[in-house]
Amino acid sequence: MDLAGAHEFVDAWLKAWNDHDLDRVLGHFTDDVVFTSPVAAQLLAGSDGVISGKAALRHYWGEGLRRIPDLHFEVVGVYLGIGVVVINYRNQAGNFVNEVLGFDGSLVCWGHGTYLGGGANPAGATP
Repeated sequence: MDLAGAHEFVDAWLKAWNDHDLDRVLGHFTDDVVFTSPVAAQLLAGSDGVISGKAALRHYWGEGLRRIPDLHFEVVGVYLGIGVVVINYRNQAGNFVNEVLGFDGSLVCWGHGTYLGGGANPAGATP
């Protein structure tokens, strides 16, 4: 993926999240995606923060959208690596978050939600 492709992906990802359109968000992910997040560890008992598969990711993010009706992201920066895109954004609570996303072709096959300070209970954290 080149920088233009990364920005195109991030623009679509951002619009889908800000529209609260979970189907469009999940359309960017493979069926066997693995995603980690300290927030998932809080919301999904027994998960240890690891979500495996698109169906489990739908459940997790659906619960997040239900709990945070004012969810909104503002992209601060986009970083490109080899097969990896990092989206640095500010959430509706004003907290900084990074999504570290690994790609298989044009779809995300793994990802990590990371929070400033790295705490297990990031204030105002979103899934």
